[in-house]
Amino acid sequence: GTLVDSAEDLRRACNRLLAESGRRSLTGEEIRRFIGDGAAKLVERAFLATGGWPEGSQPDPLLQRFLVLYGADPVSATRCFPGVPETLRHLHAAGLRLGVCTNKPVGPAHAVLAGLGLDSLFDVVIGGDSVATRKPSPEPLLAVLERLGVAPARAVMVGDNEHDAATARAAGLSRVYLMAYGYARLPLAGIDHDGVLERFDRLPRRLGL
Repeated sequence: GTLVDSAEDLRRACNRLLAESGRRSLTGEEIRRFIGDGAAKLVERAFLATGGWPEGSQPDPLLQRFLVLYGADPVSATRCFPGVPETLRHLHAAGLRLGVCTNKPVGPAHAVLAGLGLDSLFDVVIGGDSVATRKPSPEPLLAVLERLGVAPARAVMVGDNEHDAATARAAGLSRVYLMAYGYARLPLAGIDHDGVLERFDRLPRRLGL
């Protein structure tokens, strides 16, 4: 939701899973509302929106099946948002240490970054299954900073939704910026942040670079 738009690939995997249970497909609008809290919550929301949890089914096998479906093709319809590759290369060349903190499982996260040619620009990637809790808990973000060797007070978070802002505040980061696009379920005006970026390539100016 910050660097890449992966909604269509997530929708394809969800719809294949739903079809196996005889359910209808999700629309693009629905999948965007369901993204942001990790794969398990995405699968749960998909089934609840299409008739409820399958009788007699357990969450874990359905989650694992979704991960297989998504992991088989996580990047064919996924695209970087405008200005992302160029800006990341600029920040990397300027000597900033970059990390990803996502609720997406870490395996698919690495696959997406590699598929889009972004993997070499990041020193650390922490996914939704890398530590015990997910955003909005500060734990995954603090894990990123620990591995980067950067103190929270010297770090900036760039996100797209209320979870990113809450995570950054709880972790004690100096600033948090939100993208005007993405998967936020709350109006950005009602979220505690330090500024909204219309495009990712506006970030270096905010950082004085």
